[in-house]
This record gives sequence, C-alpha cells and structure tokens, in this order.
Amino acid sequence: MAAGIRFDVLTLFPDLFHSYLTQSLLKHAVDAGLVRVHLWNIRDWSTDKHQKVDDRPFGGGPGMVLRPDYVVDCVEAVQAKAESPGRVVMLTPAGRRLTQQVVTELAALPRMLLLCGRYEGFDDRVRQVLDPLELSVGDFVCNGGEVPAMVVIDTVIRLVPGVLGDEQSAADDSHSVPGRLEFPQFTRPRVYRGLEVPEVLLGGNHREIAKWRDEQSRMKSQTGGREPDAANESPPPKTGEG
Repeated sequence: MAAGIRFDVLTLFPDLFHSYLTQSLLKHAVDAGLVRVHLWNIRDWSTDKHQKVDDRPFGGGPGMVLRPDYVVDCVEAVQAKAESPGRVVMLTPAGRRLTQQVVTELAALPRMLLLCGRYEGFDDRVRQVLDPLELSVGDFVCNGGEVPAMVVIDTVIRLVPGVLGDEQSAADDSHSVPGRLEFPQFTRPRVYRGLEVPEVLLGGNHREIAKWRDEQSRMKSQTGGREPDAANESPPPKTGEG
C-alpha cells in the first residue's frame, strides 16, 4: 500500500468540499502530507460564455445531461498535471457497490480522479471514452456525486499508513474481515441508567477480553448488528394479510 495518496475531485461545485477538507482526521492527514486533495471545476473547461456544461438529452426527457466534450477535456487535462494519470472513478448509482474490499483496493492506488456528476448524469460517451471505475455508495440516488466522493475519500484514507493514530483501529473495524462486524465498545461511566459495563472488560485479563470481543463480534455479525431477539422477530404482515 502506498505511503500517501492523491485525490483529484472533478465537480461543478468545488466549494462543497472546503469545510469537509478542513476538519478532523482528513485535515490532519492533509497537513501531514499523507493525503493530497485537489479540487477542479469542470466549468473551467467549458467554451460556453456562460460556462454551461450540460444540454438537453437527445430523444427527449426531463433534466439536463453533462456534455462529453467538456467533461473529457477536464479529465484529460487533470490527468496530465501529475506523473501518474491516476484511476478515473465515476460516482454513479449504476456502478459497482462500494464495500470494504473495494476500499482496500482503492487505498493501494497512488492517485484517483473522482468524477462527480449532476442533473441527469453524464453523456454515456464519457464512460465509453474514459473507461472509468464506476462506483455506487448504495442503492439510492444523491443530488450529485460530491457526497459519494467524500464517502470514498473518508473510507480510503483510514487505510493509508500513518493517518490513524493506531492502525489496529482499521483492522478492528466492521467489514475489515468480510462479513464481520466490530464488537461493542464501552467507556466511562461504569454504570449508566442501570446499564453496566461487562465485567470481563474491567478485569485486565487480555486473553479473556479478546475471547469476549471475538464472541461478540461473531454474534453481532450473525444478527446483522441487531439485538438477537430483534433479529429473530418475524417481519410485520403486509397490508391485507392476517
């Protein structure tokens, strides 16, 4: 895995990222030189006097479609700004589902270009010309690719060496092992509203603690993160059923 990583975000709304880039773990990673994030406005490659980058879809229909010429020109120009052209990642609900396995693959890349769509999406020739990795963060539709791009950045940087204070944190995360969820965590106070911290965590026996955590992780994974009783409940009947 590379010691650092570069993200180039290609978007119509780069200002959406300014607050995100100056907070918490990502800010520390950027300040330490472990992560680099460059923002590019696709409109800067438009030749339209109003910087329009979209047009009506052929065949009719609602909304506007992002033109292939401006988008591809932007991507190719940004690729040329570093020695490695990087992997183009198109954020789209039609893409490959983002999982922890995919995150691990992305974290091994030295550079990726995150292509954020808007409106009715990209003219399909963008996909045909650039041959991007198409990624989806879930079976739903966002207003644009900016929030999914942040999700990609947020998940990937956790695997960049030096970003987390304790790299064991990433190893213990849910889904770091396919199908496994992290064990429950507890801190002070020892008793809160009658709920006590499990006694095994207070005794200092690391072997027993590790055993308990493994058992809890397995149990949680089997129930999908829900309480066992809730996981075994039958779903409510559909309307009209007895």
